[in-house]
Amino acid sequence: MSTKPTTTDLEWTELDRRAVDTVRVLAMDSVQKVGNGHPGTAMSLAPAAYVLFQKLMRHDPADAQWTGRDRFILSAGHSSLTLYIQLYLAGYGLELSDLESFRTWGSKTPGHPEYGHTVGVETTTGPLGQGVANAVGMAMAARYERGLYDPDAPAGTSPFDHTIWAIAGDGCLQEGISAEASSLAGHQKLGNLVLLWDDNHISIEGDTETAVSEDTLKRYEAYGWHVQRVEQLPSGDLDPAGLHRALKAAQAETERPSFIAARSIIAWPAPHAQNTEAAHGSALGDAEVAATKKVLGFDPEKSFDVAEEVLAHTHEALDRGREVRGEWEKSFAAWRTANPERAATFDRIRAGELPTGWEEKLPAFEAGKSVATRAASGKVLQALGAVIPELWGGSADLAGSNNTTIDKTSSFLPVGNPLPGADPYGRTVHYGIREHAMGSTMNGIALHGNTRIYGGTFLVFSDYMRASVRLAALMRVPVTYVWTHDSIGLGEDGPTHQPVEHLAVLRAIPGLNIVRPADANETAVAWREILRRHDKGAPHGLALTRQGVPTYEPNDEAARGGYVLFDAEGGAPQVVLIGTGSEVQLAVEARERLQADGVPTRVVSMPSVEWFEEQDQTYKDSVLPPSVKARVAVEAGIGLTWHRYVGQSGRIVSLEHFGASADGKVLFREFGFTADAVATAARESLTDSAR
Repeated sequence: MSTKPTTTDLEWTELDRRAVDTVRVLAMDSVQKVGNGHPGTAMSLAPAAYVLFQKLMRHDPADAQWTGRDRFILSAGHSSLTLYIQLYLAGYGLELSDLESFRTWGSKTPGHPEYGHTVGVETTTGPLGQGVANAVGMAMAARYERGLYDPDAPAGTSPFDHTIWAIAGDGCLQEGISAEASSLAGHQKLGNLVLLWDDNHISIEGDTETAVSEDTLKRYEAYGWHVQRVEQLPSGDLDPAGLHRALKAAQAETERPSFIAARSIIAWPAPHAQNTEAAHGSALGDAEVAATKKVLGFDPEKSFDVAEEVLAHTHEALDRGREVRGEWEKSFAAWRTANPERAATFDRIRAGELPTGWEEKLPAFEAGKSVATRAASGKVLQALGAVIPELWGGSADLAGSNNTTIDKTSSFLPVGNPLPGADPYGRTVHYGIREHAMGSTMNGIALHGNTRIYGGTFLVFSDYMRASVRLAALMRVPVTYVWTHDSIGLGEDGPTHQPVEHLAVLRAIPGLNIVRPADANETAVAWREILRRHDKGAPHGLALTRQGVPTYEPNDEAARGGYVLFDAEGGAPQVVLIGTGSEVQLAVEARERLQADGVPTRVVSMPSVEWFEEQDQTYKDSVLPPSVKARVAVEAGIGLTWHRYVGQSGRIVSLEHFGASADGKVLFREFGFTADAVATAARESLTDSAR
């Protein structure tokens, strides 16, 4: 039987003990039934998760989207049963049958928690460490949200004050993203963040001594965190009372994020499987499951055995949730009465609406001028920042290059930071050289809700962010990436900094919209469309130039992803030239040459393939007439994207190798990105299509 702890401030009854042991049984049975999964961590973490959901967290299982709730993030997403079973016991809507269908087709309990799929799941986790960074982002968002709506309230008195709770495993803390995010959290003094480390010393390859020997607590102390350790009970089980004391102390620490190490024994109390790597990712087997049930006082002949009195006891979370939400709603109503303008802003943002007249603030750029699209993006951000207070963001230490400073006088930095403009509720985020963490913290910010976030770096360094970008697309969260220096046009920094395959690789991610505007006015349209699409829940990546490019007349059709920039003269088009970004100008110049030779030529600017593909077939055919077989696509990157658009007779002017260190204009010339090259490709396509 589980050992009943000596308690001080924790009310811990026999029903609580029985509920924790029920969690262990359900974890074993769920994995055993499907034949695969991760039972061990869910078994050992049962007391910790139970204390959080039943004794500490401010949440209402009847309303999983309540604004005032605490957030819970299971970074160790492989132990999804840790979360699912608590959702079931607390009354979030999962049934016993959902646990019985764990990891099977159509179930509400997939192998790893999925945001938007299961009620009560705040973020999709599984790739280790991502949840740690998500939690940091949520803590940042909570602080910024408070600054928008209730900045002057004393600490702990605002309806917008809440706690971000997260559980991480050994693997999470080994992944570099968690180190970046934890460093950022310590620097930002995120006192609303509590991270519990399941220190079970086990990974897939065995004891973590195979790979780790550092003092993790000292590492977190060095980051600036408040650090505690919870000792085991003599039996080896986690101590609910010790966990409760540590978690309460962490919640009371408002000047620093809190880190709690809890030494657990994986698969406790399985007689033979405990403390083994096999228990991490494999079913325990019928004999071991039966033996463990005997240890816990359960009938080994029964599966998914939940006593009615246990479920009734844990369902009291519904009553507590209703009560705490009612108290919150009173304080929220008082806040609304005292802050009518801020309340109106909250209602607008909560509804996903933008301020009246915001589009009138978008800058228009004079045709004929040479403007880098990164510079145009910066002007758009500064113009919109003045009227859209929920829009905030920054850069991974490249703000001067990315043009991502929305407000030069306001930096998101904690109280006590000595830099000018430091403000705990500031607009401009300094992520530092932490692209991994920036990507995932932005996911956390977007998931938290009530603000709009963006972040910038060079396009080539989107590689560092790719796992987070993929998860943003998987979750369909509206984050915006400002990726500048988008081609060999950046010049002398050379091939290490010149993206070649990146546009195609990013376009390969389902659900991610890549936007590569041709000029300053397309950039403004792109930002407008991205902001309009916020509630559609898709991430966007802006690919922007370092170098100046010609500015054309504004055209709202750019929001459709592809449109006719210049049409054929002297008859129907005989050839269509498709370009994006800085290469649109090459298509325009090539058109002039072809038109001079009597070849009616259309130029199509296609800033976003994804937006274009959303259009109906009639529109797409009007832009790219099926009857015109002669087509050329030009983009300074690999040509994978364009084969479906140019067809069998078409040509692609692309870059199928790495760049070099030289002036951008020289590289374009030497690598064949010229108007003459595009015109030549067009003539070849015309010849081929005539056969």
